[in-house]
Amino acid sequence: MDKKDPKDLSKKDVENQVIEVLKTIYDPEIPVNIYDLGLIYFVKVDDEFNVVIEMTLTSPNCPVAESLPNEVETKAAGCWCVKSAKVEIVWDPPWGKEMMSEEAMLELGFM
Repeated sequence: MDKKDPKDLSKKDVENQVIEVLKTIYDPEIPVNIYDLGLIYFVKVDDEFNVVIEMTLTSPNCPVAESLPNEVETKAAGCWCVKSAKVEIVWDPPWGKEMMSEEAMLELGFM
């Protein structure tokens, strides 16, 4: 996305920019980005462009359970138009392969 004057951006513009950044983050054990893997449940943007990302992990025992949410938060906060970013880890609904995008399912041989 080209940089615009922040007052010309909508919450949807900011959400889309954050999603594009999230698509650059990969699960270290699975060669698919975390967005297409279905780990991101919601990207919520308020009127001041504060972002809350609701995400899960493939399992509670995920080896990157501490580092991955921090990476997501840091990269989302690094978007030029984001005022702040916070990640909330949720376990309900539990992650399952049906949450993956078609592209991810093809990449992993599930289709």
